[in-house]
Amino acid sequence: YSEDKNLVIVFNGEIYNYKALTAELTALGHTFATRTDTEVLLHGWEQWGRELLPRLRGMFAFALWDRRAQVLFCARDMFGIKPLYYCRCADGTLLFASEIKAFLDHPSFEKQLNTAQLPLYLSCQYSPGRDTFFAGVQKLLPGHFLEFSEGIVRTTRWVQPAFLPGDTPPAPDELEAVLRQSAEAHKIADVEVAGFLSGGVDSAYLTALARPARTYTISYAEPKYDESFPARALARNLGLRNRVRCISPGEFWDAVPAVQYHMDEPMADAAAVALYFLNREAARDVKVVLSGEGADELFGGYNIYRDPFTARWYNRLPPWLRSGLGAAASLLPPGPGVNFLVRRGLSLEERYFGPTALLTEREKRRLLPGYEGDGDPVCLTESIWDMTEDQDPVTRMQQVDLQLWLAGDILLKADKMSMAHSLELRVPYLDKEVFALAAALPAAAKANARMTKIALRQAAARTLPPAAAARKKLGFPVPVRDWLRQEPYTSRVRAVFSRPAAGEFFNVRLLHTMLNHHLHGGDCWRQIWCVYSFLIWYEQFFGA
Repeated sequence: YSEDKNLVIVFNGEIYNYKALTAELTALGHTFATRTDTEVLLHGWEQWGRELLPRLRGMFAFALWDRRAQVLFCARDMFGIKPLYYCRCADGTLLFASEIKAFLDHPSFEKQLNTAQLPLYLSCQYSPGRDTFFAGVQKLLPGHFLEFSEGIVRTTRWVQPAFLPGDTPPAPDELEAVLRQSAEAHKIADVEVAGFLSGGVDSAYLTALARPARTYTISYAEPKYDESFPARALARNLGLRNRVRCISPGEFWDAVPAVQYHMDEPMADAAAVALYFLNREAARDVKVVLSGEGADELFGGYNIYRDPFTARWYNRLPPWLRSGLGAAASLLPPGPGVNFLVRRGLSLEERYFGPTALLTEREKRRLLPGYEGDGDPVCLTESIWDMTEDQDPVTRMQQVDLQLWLAGDILLKADKMSMAHSLELRVPYLDKEVFALAAALPAAAKANARMTKIALRQAAARTLPPAAAARKKLGFPVPVRDWLRQEPYTSRVRAVFSRPAAGEFFNVRLLHTMLNHHLHGGDCWRQIWCVYSFLIWYEQFFGA
């Protein structure tokens, strides 16, 4: 509460510059009763109102109630690190929370499935945009605030992070200095701060800069999916403790219902299950961890960002020929060559809505009875393409991912899986000062035909062993592709595809055809996992 008890706040997150703001507000005459970042938000609101938001350096979702004015103000950070949902119920009640499941027992809330979200999910592997799978429940989008007064809800964007590439990349030491400062800010805590460490350059570089005493890594018995060897080697090199949690296939599959429950909405990113175990392991020892989310979006890390520089000979073919070859390839089962032809047969604006594109519109028409094409994800990207019309292809893809994929998949599963174990996860790459530098990187400092995250790797090479700085992106690999061809996991999926719920939404015969195709050498595990994840989620929230 404020000193006069007029303002009351609830807050989820961390404000890393709260000490500087406390000093500034104290100099302006404010008296603090605590040394917490929560109280900074109250006094900051009293002093600056909405102009408090751009002064904040951190991750946050908060709600502030002005008792005299009867006004509710809610805000979410610029990247969407912390989630915030709201619902206007039929009786006029406004609900807000960090989790949708918090609404379920409220007497004013009526639980109904929003089936319109299913086609979008099947394309994206997560629930994109403002709407959710629960009718009437919406997300407060990243960089937005909400005001509720006199029975009216208004939402407004308060910040629009945008890439504005410059001509000259920063020197590696300049980039490192900004990242090191962010890492130090994110380590401020009353308790030990640990770190997640995979085999990739993002977490390796962050670990080298932050030097947490303990690090945690996930592994599998399947060698091609196991990143524990390079993680262990780096931890030894840096003199840090490293604990490796090997996930067995059985416990992975057994955890899927719990993961879908904690996610609130269906999530077909199999890495969410791995994160569930990684966070559980760390939570046995610590309360705060650092993680490398955001580096790919800010510094150009996804392999698909290499697309504009590869197979340029193909781009020289006439557009009508590429379009025709793409249309013909779309009739074939998915595969590396087929996917290439389909992708290159469309313009960037037509094909790109994120680094993971699952079911096409044609495939959804076959799979969803009665689908009429109103769930095409291009509806989510039109405004982004308009605002980036004069920029290079990599920057344009980054802007799409910054607005959709980062908050909808990457950050959401990180938040939900850490909160499921009462663990606070901090993401030093997603810092306003780091973004200011990354946003100005020229295209040549991000990706080319051979490499991604060029500037970041050059900076990392100053601190990391050469092999660690140059290691190719694996993307938190999970062996679901292989497990789907093994018993008892094939039968698990087949059983779920045979339940009544599957018939409510999908062409069941086609589901079994997809599974059989994968069993006999095809590769459609992502599509299968997407449907399976939805059905498991549906059982958690709408099952008998």
